Amino acid sequence: MTEYSKSLEKYIMQWIVYLTALQMAACTAEPAQNIEEDIEAITNMSKARAEAFNNSNAPEIAAHFTEDAVLMAPGKEAGIGKEAVQAYYQSIFDVYVPELSSHYEEVEVSGDMAYGRGFAEVTLIPREGGAPIVSTSKYLNILKRQSDGSWKTTHDVWNGNEP
Repeated sequence: MTEYSKSLEKYIMQWIVYLTALQMAACTAEPAQNIEEDIEAITNMSKARAEAFNNSNAPEIAAHFTEDAVLMAPGKEAGIGKEAVQAYYQSIFDVYVPELSSHYEEVEVSGDMAYGRGFAEVTLIPREGGAPIVSTSKYLNILKRQSDGSWKTTHDVWNGNEP
C-alpha cells in the first residue's frame, strides 16, 4: 500500500467516525423548542387564572401556581406557597364580587422559564353594598414549565397605577 493510499484511508476513516458521531448527536438532540406554542400555553393559563378570579374561585387560582410560589401583592408581606395564594384571594372573595380584565403585553420564554408582563383592571363590588372599587395595575409573572409540559406561576408581583 502506498503512502498516498494509507493517507487516503486514514482520511476516509476520520470522516466516517466524524459523520457517525454527528449522526448519533442528531438522534439524541432534544427537539427544538416551539416558542409560539409556549407563549400560547402561558397566555391560556393566564386567561384561566383570570376566569377563576371572576368566578371567585381561589382554589382554582392557586392551582396555577407552583408549590413554592411567591405572591407579592401591594401593601402586603410576600405570601409563600399555594396555600398563601389561595388564602389571599379568598380574603378578597369573602368581601367582594370581583370583575377582572387583564392581558399580557409581553411574554418571553427561555427554556423552561418565562415571564409575562401585563395590564389589569379590577372592579371589586362590596358584597354588603357600597361603592365599587376600581383600580388598574401593571404586573409581572415569572413562570416555570412543569414536568408534564404545563406552565405555572412561580412569582406574581403587581402594583397599582393610581396615586
